[in-house]
Amino acid sequence: MFQTAFTLSLTQFARSLSLPERLQRSPARNLALEGLRQRNLALDALFYDVTVITPEEAFYISDSLAAEGAIMLVPPSGLGTLTLCETIDEFVLRGGGDARALAVAGIGGSALGAAAFARNVADAVDAPVAVVVSGYGIADVITEALGGLFFFGHLKGLRPFLESLDDLAGRPKVGAQGKATAARNSLDTRTVQALLADPRLSFRLLTGHSKGNLVLSAALHNLWKQDEGRIAELARHTKIVTIGTRIAMPPVFTDVVDVMGEWDWFGEINSRAFIHADRRVEHAWHHTNTDLGGHLPVTITLMEILVASPIVEDQKAEEHQAAKLGAIAEPPATPETKFPSPPAPAGGTATIEKVKKAFSAGPMTSAQPPASGPSDDAQSPKPH
Repeated sequence: MFQTAFTLSLTQFARSLSLPERLQRSPARNLALEGLRQRNLALDALFYDVTVITPEEAFYISDSLAAEGAIMLVPPSGLGTLTLCETIDEFVLRGGGDARALAVAGIGGSALGAAAFARNVADAVDAPVAVVVSGYGIADVITEALGGLFFFGHLKGLRPFLESLDDLAGRPKVGAQGKATAARNSLDTRTVQALLADPRLSFRLLTGHSKGNLVLSAALHNLWKQDEGRIAELARHTKIVTIGTRIAMPPVFTDVVDVMGEWDWFGEINSRAFIHADRRVEHAWHHTNTDLGGHLPVTITLMEILVASPIVEDQKAEEHQAAKLGAIAEPPATPETKFPSPPAPAGGTATIEKVKKAFSAGPMTSAQPPASGPSDDAQSPKPH
């Protein structure tokens, strides 16, 4: 618990240093929202495993905690520092093409929570992960006041409609602002959709937690209506894992695993009752913070799911066929992977190596952060 409190305090302190600069841009909006953003930061510190974020990374993203639509590239623990990007082009230039997993967090919507969730996923696949910041603006205040905090799945059309107020109040121009597919789509949804549609990017795993699953579902449904070919391509080799809420995905995606904590009443009231959980984690609630009891261990849960996944089996089949045809040489020995926490799942090193091969995208260079990031205000089969 000490590490969680330390990371939260450091982030709040670093953010206070940038307040004078942020007040020079959209001062009324910043003053009205800063207290709520700090509250949501505290929520993310409780619900996400922020202990995996280094002090340097927490300081680096503190100025952009609520920059909705910002994209981060998060490598596994100990393999480099996370990178914050304002646009998809910048994301690709900074190594985003190596990302084989896309994560979307929920709850408070801060960059800290998003980075922590993505780091857990990155540790599971041993590869860099893309994650989109949900942010917190005027639209979120209104939908929360109307009950959206608890029933976001049933008020999904309200927040995008109200985001026009954020634009009028001077919201920063990051993410997929220039590529809006429809006025009723929220910025985080548009950014996730743009990432999925970009031919330069190829994801094998899509995963969300809590409200993030709603964003992921909306992005996939929108893309399905606009580009069935791209969706069909994604569905052939992409696995979806939802954590904490069960939200319907386009029916073309048949490899969907819904994960719920045994004690997760919060996730249940925000889930679709007709979708049944594929995996129940014993003695787990809605939060993923390993510093607290009753957490849902994201890293180990994902590894246990992925090791039996068709993604891994398909990768093995491709390697076997290529070796049989003499198309590739014997692959070099892969050094043992070290996971900081929790312990490895059943199957040991062999399990870890299967997951690593499935998500490998070649050698990854450590991402170096730019001088400054996007400031907050610079600005049915199963049925699924």
